[in-house]
Amino acid sequence: VQLQASGGGSVRAGGSLRLSCAASGRAFSAYGMGWFRQAPGKEREFVSSINYSGGTTYYVDSAKGRFTISRDNAKNTVYLQMNGLKPEDTALYYCAGSSWKNGSTYYGHYDYWGQGTLVTVSS
Repeated sequence: VQLQASGGGSVRAGGSLRLSCAASGRAFSAYGMGWFRQAPGKEREFVSSINYSGGTTYYVDSAKGRFTISRDNAKNTVYLQMNGLKPEDTALYYCAGSSWKNGSTYYGHYDYWGQGTLVTVSS
């Protein structure tokens, strides 16, 4: 499975972005998917995950109420809608695929990673 993330950009605080992650290869609908981010000088951080069917989602506390993860298995794509962006959301965002069908908050459970898309939020 190859993952291609897109949709990053520069916005002002309070703005919105929609990240997309397109998957190629087989059996996308069998994978749990996740979004992680890494800010300069910081460790990689879990942001959100979604199970294989899209019925179960998880979020880091700082993203709850602002971010929404979704997937379209017919299009082999997972999305992260980010509203109410804050400067502390600035990071390189990665999508990842996991053989754990229900997704995971742990980066070690992910087998495939996209190249990252940069999100910059100014105050």
